[in-house]
Amino acid sequence: MEANLPDPTARLRGEVVYFFAYDIAYELSRELPTSLMGHRISEYRLDASKRNPKHLVFYRPRMIRLPPEDRVGPHGSIQIRIETKILPIGAISIRVRVPFEVDELADLVAYHDLRFHQTTLDQEVRDLAEKLRSELAPWVLRSNECLSEEEAYTVFCLQPPTDHGAPFRSESWMAKHREAIAGLLNQENDPACLSGQEIHESTSRHISYYQHDLAVIDWDAALLVDTPSEWEECLYAIEVANLQLAELEAYDRHLDLVLERSYRDLAGAPMRTRKALITGLRELRIDMARFSDELSNINKFLGDWHLARIYETTARRFHLADWKKGVEEKLKTVGELHELLKSDHANRWMMALEITIVLLFILDVALLILGGKK
Repeated sequence: MEANLPDPTARLRGEVVYFFAYDIAYELSRELPTSLMGHRISEYRLDASKRNPKHLVFYRPRMIRLPPEDRVGPHGSIQIRIETKILPIGAISIRVRVPFEVDELADLVAYHDLRFHQTTLDQEVRDLAEKLRSELAPWVLRSNECLSEEEAYTVFCLQPPTDHGAPFRSESWMAKHREAIAGLLNQENDPACLSGQEIHESTSRHISYYQHDLAVIDWDAALLVDTPSEWEECLYAIEVANLQLAELEAYDRHLDLVLERSYRDLAGAPMRTRKALITGLRELRIDMARFSDELSNINKFLGDWHLARIYETTARRFHLADWKKGVEEKLKTVGELHELLKSDHANRWMMALEITIVLLFILDVALLILGGKK
């Protein structure tokens, strides 16, 4: 089955890019195999564009690219491309690219939940994630018992549309199609039903660098208008934020379980159990400190202010600061429990020592009395 070639007369052309982030383990080895699923593992590189300095510094995860596959999409045959990034923080990010040709933005709503003939994109990606998790098992430290729920995000990458030969201007195009953009990002087939307040909220966070580019970031989807050669930079910034959200959610769940278990163990636990609990809480604090450093390391975009703005806008949409604050608060509670248990453990030992000293003193007095009688 051959994919349809782009129609030069089509008004809107581009790609829908789907991100799926999974937390699969506490940590992955930095010494990965040379290939995975029969495909060579390479280092992800972002080519510096005209808006970037020559020496752009950013985190470079390992990745594999799968061969293109033909599918039947909402508007005929399509060819999808899949690539996967592997990060040492114990996460994988699967990116799926699907080309499109439509007459208007409303036609793209069908791409939110992409369905094929016998399955869905979500299910295919989850099956792929399970295979990757299985093959990575020998290089995994403390893997999860089961594959977590994915953190998904959709980006509609649009080539600058032409309007009767007139040059594209992002601000005027945005003002003219604001309602349709809000409908696309909110998955509404009829954007006219949206209130003015919702339209403003969905499209309020938009960024432009040149007159011909535009990025509109919402909580569940984004619209990116630019030339195809410039898409990759913004996509990477959004992908990093999506990965961080998945990892923060995973560690938030993990801390919930640790706190629940700690409260339960504290209720009448013997001294030996409390000692093991102190050790576990100390190791958790060390793990979380390392996790925080690793998580912050993957969003370093040194030398590109525009890329940083894209990331910061996406991070605000995802409420990453709130997630980090929640994790830090729970980690603070873990620290307080650790200090409380340490103090309690020390007090128990001090009491035992004091009792021992008193008993020795009584024994010594008793011996002196017995010796005097003799």
